[in-house]
Amino acid sequence: MTSIIHENIENLTSLWQKVGEKAGAYHSEPAYDFCALNYSDWPNRLWFHDEVTGDSLRAAKNELRATPTKLVIPYFDVYQPPADDLFAAQGFEKLSEQVGMSLQITQPYEVTETVSLERVSTRAMALLWETVFRQAFGYKISHELLLPDYEDIRFLLAFHTGKPIGTVLLHNFPKTIMGIHSMGIIPEMRGKGFAEQMMRAILNQAVEQGFERATLQASSMGKGLYLKLDFEQQFVMSNYGLPLVA
Repeated sequence: MTSIIHENIENLTSLWQKVGEKAGAYHSEPAYDFCALNYSDWPNRLWFHDEVTGDSLRAAKNELRATPTKLVIPYFDVYQPPADDLFAAQGFEKLSEQVGMSLQITQPYEVTETVSLERVSTRAMALLWETVFRQAFGYKISHELLLPDYEDIRFLLAFHTGKPIGTVLLHNFPKTIMGIHSMGIIPEMRGKGFAEQMMRAILNQAVEQGFERATLQASSMGKGLYLKLDFEQQFVMSNYGLPLVA
């Protein structure tokens, strides 16, 4: 695994850990870590420390069965041998797939000043962020998770003509990396170029603040935009879960 890929994955997993720790919901086991919250759909994740083995996956499966909260297991295709067959053999189903991407930041982007970004700083803004995020993504990140004082995590709201249209979460870790997460536009405002405006503004912030690289995990809907902005694909992250038992 290259250092760039490692930093991308570390930015993501340490984000889950930091938010989970603040919420009192982070747990560490020998083979994996996990967060479980009953009032939020995120960051309810279980992630492995190293490559997945039959034994570690069986232990994780038992953890999922013993945890009332539904947990998702992200699997990064950077380990050898691949573990997809292990997940299938243990009865897991693939829920979704994302692409890990990275961009070396070298110069600012041209921007059209029709989108403004405001940092969440009050409970009212946190509640608004939760609402806008749910409209954009269809699941819940509780506003309670936005209220602690994080050293290197920022939740931002995007506005157009004074109206909220999107969300983004920035995680600066390691120190030279800006991780871009939870970036989305509400459905009625899509197709108007706002996502690209947001990304250009975010990357310009990264330039101003001296970051060397931006990382993210893209959905199939967002991948084209990031390729347009010169992000490079690094890995595929498959998200696995256990089927609901009737």
